[in-house]
Amino acid sequence: MAPEELARLKPFRLVKFFSYTSLGFVMVSTMVLSWVISNHTKNVLLSRSQEYTKVFGENLSHQIFQQFVLPLALQNRRIAIQDPRQFKKLDEIVTSATHGVEKTEVTIYAKNENMVSYATRKELIGQKDLGGDEYAKALQGETISSFEIDGSLLNLLPGTSEAFCRLRTYIPLRKERPFSADESVMGVIEIVQDLSAELQTLMKLQGSIVATSVLIMSALFAVLSIIVARAELIIEARAAERRRLEEKLHHSERLASLGEMVASVSHEIKNPLGIVRSTADILRKRIHKVAPGKEHLAQIIIDETTRLDGIVREFLDFARPQHPKLQEVAINDVLRRVTSFVKNDFSKIQVEIDLKLAEGLPWVKADFDQLYQACLNVLANGAQAMESGGVLTVVSKQVEQWVVIEVGDTGCGMSAEEMDQLFSPFYTTKNRGTGLGLAIVKNIIDNHDGEVLVESEEDVGTVFTLRLPAA
Repeated sequence: MAPEELARLKPFRLVKFFSYTSLGFVMVSTMVLSWVISNHTKNVLLSRSQEYTKVFGENLSHQIFQQFVLPLALQNRRIAIQDPRQFKKLDEIVTSATHGVEKTEVTIYAKNENMVSYATRKELIGQKDLGGDEYAKALQGETISSFEIDGSLLNLLPGTSEAFCRLRTYIPLRKERPFSADESVMGVIEIVQDLSAELQTLMKLQGSIVATSVLIMSALFAVLSIIVARAELIIEARAAERRRLEEKLHHSERLASLGEMVASVSHEIKNPLGIVRSTADILRKRIHKVAPGKEHLAQIIIDETTRLDGIVREFLDFARPQHPKLQEVAINDVLRRVTSFVKNDFSKIQVEIDLKLAEGLPWVKADFDQLYQACLNVLANGAQAMESGGVLTVVSKQVEQWVVIEVGDTGCGMSAEEMDQLFSPFYTTKNRGTGLGLAIVKNIIDNHDGEVLVESEEDVGTVFTLRLPAA
């Protein structure tokens, strides 16, 4: 890539880099922010559950004292929960307090020894040393809560175990004023609440927030990628068009300089050449009278000067192309005239013309003489490609908005390298010729807003296609 093109692409590449970098930063920031927000939401909800459990425990402690401890104290009866009637009464109080609160376990520890006096799980009653440090702190009057959580966003994936969460709260069971002189601790109430369903719901919400953020940013990334790719294609297309125009401009400048030189040289050659030819013709007539049988020497000069005159004329046609005088022209008329003109010469070299003209073709806006010259050059090129003779197929037809002329030969064909140089001035693969015939054809067709296409295969043949817009 040329340095000037690199310089033009640098600003776009800088914009592209900043766009992707900014989008990546926003994507990461959004994911982190969504994670922080969802995690904060989870912590807030768990904290509220903790506060609710604390209030629930204090209310349970109040009801146990009011409805169970106080009536026994007024009756001067000792608390003995192992008594079926007392156990039934306490169980009714706990059941009534926990009514509507799902998945909640209540355990009451005695004060004097770390033993379970009451539990909603009956198998725990009577067991000792189940309370740990939290039990000891609750005996000192503190309310202790802790979460037992096992789970993360990975638990939302299929095939993984479900996350679970338990809130364990230790609340001191106190005496209450004015029914007691102090607020001493009589025991410890342990409340275990299963919050697994709530945790799973929070994790799903958290996963939804993160997934939505990822999807939105991925969509933005995809849109930006499409825009950048489209911009790259546009810039590449413009660069290619710029290179094509620059190449065409340089080619035109070279041809213009070459044309000026050729026109000057051809003009200087043409007049002396005409004098030589005229003089040779006079000499041929005199030699015929003075030395019969030797006039062929003068004829050689006439033939060669005629050939040189044709070459000079080609130079002038290439160097000073005439602007087409447009009029309505029937393609078939041009082809009939040019094939009729070359038929005899082609038959001498065993080249047969197969003329296939479509009827009802539309007119074309063209210069008859220039179009005639272009067709003549193409036919001559095809005949020269068949050194051992062959068939030259000439076809006219209509393809969409184009009127098409196809000239196909059965000659030696061309390689890819030869086709690349086909329309270059002075390029020829023949021993004789200027290499301007096809260059003139392309100039004429281009001036008529047409196209010249070539298909060739070595040892098979070549097909020239001239396309002109229908009038």
